[in-house]
Amino acid sequence: MTGVRSTARHPIRVSPLPQAERRQAIIAAVLPLIVERGAAVTSRELAAAAGVAEGTIFKAFGDKDQLFAAVVEHAVDPTAFEVAVRALDPQLSFELRLVAVTELMQRRMLDLWRLLHQLGRLPDDVTGTRLPDNPAVVEVFEAARDRVRVPPLDAARRLRAIMLALSNPMLVDPPLNATDIVDVFLHGSGVAR
Repeated sequence: MTGVRSTARHPIRVSPLPQAERRQAIIAAVLPLIVERGAAVTSRELAAAAGVAEGTIFKAFGDKDQLFAAVVEHAVDPTAFEVAVRALDPQLSFELRLVAVTELMQRRMLDLWRLLHQLGRLPDDVTGTRLPDNPAVVEVFEAARDRVRVPPLDAARRLRAIMLALSNPMLVDPPLNATDIVDVFLHGSGVAR
């Protein structure tokens, strides 16, 4: 084979990611595994899930506890949720947008609950504090001010509260889906007078 140069002896190396990007990539890769296995997950399993060497995990996070804390911090961060709400089709009817928002809230709540349950902990700065507001959800209500009787911030808080209550299997058996939650939010429980 003339004219073809073998690269087997000289593999091409990919430039390493900056530390912050490497940490985020590892967090995203290991999150589903930690939700599945919890604190019992091994560093070897974490490294395999992230596609890196075990030493890379420890170089990026120090130890498993620091990695777990970073994963919880990532899961609690509302940025991805806010982006998803803002990405909803603005052409959807108000009710369908609320259903989509509620589905996103339920998914986020369930994922976060599973993670915290598996790790057996809450982040220090979350315990005993009120949940932060979700500006993107408030914006959904601001765009439809004529559809609600209360200020958009109050409407967003009430929808979240109703979603939390009606999604909790300890309070409602079975938990309601997003469509039914929005129906209760918009139209009440339908009790006859």
